[in-house]
Amino acid sequence: MTSEPNLAWIASVVGDPARLSILLALMDGRARTAKELAFLARVAAPTASGHLAKLLDSRLVAVDPQGRHRYYRIASLLVAEMVEAMSVVAGDTARADPRLARVDPALAAARTCYNHLAGRLGVALADALQRRGDLVFADGVGEVTAQGQAFFKDLGVDARSSGSRGRVFCKPCLDWTERRHHLAGTLGSALCEHCLGSGWLQRSRDSRALTITADGRAAFASLFGIDMEVSGSRGERAAA
Repeated sequence: MTSEPNLAWIASVVGDPARLSILLALMDGRARTAKELAFLARVAAPTASGHLAKLLDSRLVAVDPQGRHRYYRIASLLVAEMVEAMSVVAGDTARADPRLARVDPALAAARTCYNHLAGRLGVALADALQRRGDLVFADGVGEVTAQGQAFFKDLGVDARSSGSRGRVFCKPCLDWTERRHHLAGTLGSALCEHCLGSGWLQRSRDSRALTITADGRAAFASLFGIDMEVSGSRGERAAA
């Protein structure tokens, strides 16, 4: 008998390659069917169903029935943060062994980190907001300045400091590919939704990688001072 959390159990659940692939496929914040997740995890449908049952039992995923379909999603922000933190730790291991350092260029360029922006784009946006004095990161927390409040209001992004459902309003999140911080919290989520809704970014069908559109390149340059350049098959490159 122990009062410690059963870390070994959760580690064993997440440690299976297929189950981890399912969790990573859900890290774009979208809900997917078992069939879709089987395809993304490269396993047979019955195998995916078994893995999803274990993930449900472990409360790592949740399911939303809609008509004849069942849509699976990450159970909570806490689970998403755990998966992202594991990615950071795994990245440190890859740095020690170059053979493990295989990152999809599209993911490294721009992606969703559950419900906010990550990759070179996400880090460049956070850097630009701090450099301009709109945002301050310190000691694991973030704060929007009065100037930042005005900027986000003009942009059409809700930058009020009241979080939703107990979520943190504004905080830094360590990016596992860039090893620097991007913007998370309800503000990071609102900014991500604004970029998608404005057509600056487009989701990928089978990945959490994001495509930066021509309108997006123009908007990021004019509003944030970020130069987005196309680099062939390597995707977008953000250079502040």
